[in-house]
Amino acid sequence: MFRFWDELNAQQQALLLAQLEALDYGLMGELAQLFGAAPAAASEFEPPVLFPHERDASLEARAEEARRAGSQLLAAGKVGYLLVAGGQASRLGYDGPKGCFPVGPVSGRSLFEIHARRLRAAAQRYGAGGHWYVMTSPANDAQTREFFSEHAHFGLDPGTVHFFSQAMLPALDTEGRILMSSKHELFLAPNGHGGVLAAFANSGLLDHARESGFEQISYFQVDNPLVRPTDPLFLGLHTLAGAGMSSKVVTKRDEREKVGVLGLADGKLGCIEYSDLPDALRNARDERGELLFGAGNIAVHALGLEFLDEVCGDGLKLPWHIARKSMTVLSDDGEQVTREGGKFETFVFDALGLSAQSVTLEVARAEEFSPVKNSAGSDSPGSARRDLCRLWSGWVAAAGFPVPESTAGEPPLVEVDPLVAETLPEFLEARPQGHTVRGSGQLYE
Repeated sequence: MFRFWDELNAQQQALLLAQLEALDYGLMGELAQLFGAAPAAASEFEPPVLFPHERDASLEARAEEARRAGSQLLAAGKVGYLLVAGGQASRLGYDGPKGCFPVGPVSGRSLFEIHARRLRAAAQRYGAGGHWYVMTSPANDAQTREFFSEHAHFGLDPGTVHFFSQAMLPALDTEGRILMSSKHELFLAPNGHGGVLAAFANSGLLDHARESGFEQISYFQVDNPLVRPTDPLFLGLHTLAGAGMSSKVVTKRDEREKVGVLGLADGKLGCIEYSDLPDALRNARDERGELLFGAGNIAVHALGLEFLDEVCGDGLKLPWHIARKSMTVLSDDGEQVTREGGKFETFVFDALGLSAQSVTLEVARAEEFSPVKNSAGSDSPGSARRDLCRLWSGWVAAAGFPVPESTAGEPPLVEVDPLVAETLPEFLEARPQGHTVRGSGQLYE
């Protein structure tokens, strides 16, 4: 790594030294051993126990009890919010952090603003707010902070919004050597979404959450504008179960949808990757004709503070995974070449296997999950906006309000500000008397 040292200027030498001094060489040695280790393959899979979306009278009574418990938690200010927002929106053709991407179908509000308005709505509804912990990455941290500042933190108290950055790890070649991206820089990659928990602890914000009196952390991803981080049902079920970590899932569209599903692998709860599930089980259906393994993971979790202490309070206790890649790196001769190697990640859902109790809540995809990942097609800005309009125009129609005309194949152009309502019952309760017309759309705010 020092072979080009004499060619570097003082600033470049300082950068290289800083990167090298920050490394945990013991960890790098352990990661290098993963190249020779056979991946552990589970032999038995079981579907999870769901708290289903469609419920009988008994389960609905339990749901009402949970909503009361969750509402009490929110009213007591016992919930903090952890947003995973380390990605860039380059795949969407946008130059900036993904959270800055405009997705409001009428308002043009960014993902960050939609999430912020949901948190403000909960604070107004329950009379108490929490703190918002926003995980960035070295690539977008400065831009994210600037975006929040430019937009006055979207109406939130700046003192309740905290930024921290995900750690990066060097990639290794197949012989276990650290790869370089240039003569003075290591080839660094994010350490996986499990690293969010380690970064949360190492930044001092886990201590901050504890000192703030939080009992739970609501964990969610920036790219899903339908996510409900302040859902009293989910938070209440998690609390009543005495769970360490719980999850929301949606039913897979069909057996071919390439998403991980929650389930038990050799008796341990976690996320089973699409490629790890045998074909016979991937296609298996129960007596009602539903997929046996259909609990699609949407990366929405509730985590207890005590559980977080156990998982990452004294070093992250999650297994490492290797992602084998072809990477463009610096050769020994100082040229850019393609080399085989590996990036190393931890997965947050591996923590489910460490939780003695866990709730898996099934929610409606149309109401809570429409991610923005691809530039076009499914899971794109276009599909997310259509899903948002389809949901909100249904609320407006249910309330007896006029709905704009829709064009062929498109839902009516309608947007409901989360400050007005997050659910149909809340919208019917609020019954907003007016709306703003923007172009051919209508905005309830």
